[in-house]
Amino acid sequence: MPRYAVIMVLVFASAVRADTTDWPQFRGAHADGLGEGKTLPDRWSTTENVVWKVDLPGWGWSSPVIWGKRIFVTAAVHDGPRDKMFAGGYPGGNVKPTIEHRWMTYCLDFDTGKIVWQREAHKGLPPQPRHPRNSYASETPVCDGERLYVYFANIGAFCYDLDGKPLWEKRWDSYPMRDHWNTGISPVLHKDRLFIVNDNEKESFMVALDKKTGKQIWRVERAERSNWATPYVWENKLRTEIVTIGTNKARSYDVDGKVLWELTGTSGLVSQIPIAKHGLLYLGAGYHYGPLYAIHPGAAGDISLKAGETSNKSIAWSQPRGSSIHPGYLISGDRLFVLFDAGLLSCSNAKTGETIFPRERLNTGGGRFYASPWAYNGMLFLLNEDGATWVVEDGPKFNLIRKNSLDDYAWATPAIARGSLFIRTYTKLYRLQKKATEP
Repeated sequence: MPRYAVIMVLVFASAVRADTTDWPQFRGAHADGLGEGKTLPDRWSTTENVVWKVDLPGWGWSSPVIWGKRIFVTAAVHDGPRDKMFAGGYPGGNVKPTIEHRWMTYCLDFDTGKIVWQREAHKGLPPQPRHPRNSYASETPVCDGERLYVYFANIGAFCYDLDGKPLWEKRWDSYPMRDHWNTGISPVLHKDRLFIVNDNEKESFMVALDKKTGKQIWRVERAERSNWATPYVWENKLRTEIVTIGTNKARSYDVDGKVLWELTGTSGLVSQIPIAKHGLLYLGAGYHYGPLYAIHPGAAGDISLKAGETSNKSIAWSQPRGSSIHPGYLISGDRLFVLFDAGLLSCSNAKTGETIFPRERLNTGGGRFYASPWAYNGMLFLLNEDGATWVVEDGPKFNLIRKNSLDDYAWATPAIARGSLFIRTYTKLYRLQKKATEP
């Protein structure tokens, strides 16, 4: 083969992304919600493009985690009728536990959806009440291909091999949450350490555990109250950072628990997760359109903006009302999409913060968005709590392609692996895949 032909083959191969094979944590390997695969579906229903659907025991809003032929989901299970689910608006109050629960991990077969193994982490009366729409199993596990790390904030962390053998556990006290709404912060992995944030009303902290033994490496106290924001491992050109968002401040820690920088400007309820692209870190938080920031690597100390500022040495750009409260951001190419829980979608230039298209309203009929968006094959997918997914063109103009429905409640963020999409609803787990006869 001529030299120029070899070069062209190499260039073409590097330009084509491989299909997404595993989905090891919340929002995928890079925590960005992006997938690849020719058979990934853009249309589905309870019968169309369904490879299988299975009833899941109990209730949990954790996302599926996938490695090889194994699918892992967690749930809190009890005897008797299924808990009532509330959707639409913001129901007040909380649900006080009266029934003994079992905190479970299930391993399902990729091809059939059948349960291969199940493990019980704890059995007893839930130590805390919960929000009417929250579950007792809302934290997504994380997998490194050898071990599965399962976290229930009110109980502790549990480690299994992929065949279900218990390897270690680390239990701790249950701490009260704001308005008794229960928990929802997922763990993250980096090399040999498992990082867990537990922000509550009594004793907030972040801890690093040895992933092989469960032994505590370090623990730092956090001047925070309750929040539900999963930390993000930011491996940038200068260092690795563990970035957290709190009600008082966003903070970055090094892998040994030292604070690198702090940012005031978060407010209210916090359940976001940061994301990194283009050499920048994107984070924001706030109840009803909080601020959104794009941060340079290498920040140090207090990087908060002064009155009237939209940028500084550490902050490339900001938008004062650019952040959603629940769904994570999605960045495709230069486009930064923000899905607001009330059913609005906006798009900005991720590098500059300039508006590509302003907030477009989705006709949801009142159903809100809690799952984070995902994208593949030139399309963006937005799943709301009623189990309906808006399929939008991944482009510079808002273009609604279609709407799919599964006729069930949905809060969990879906997973993508081996040409299939996995959506967890209130009662079921779906494996969806485009049929060979479809264009």
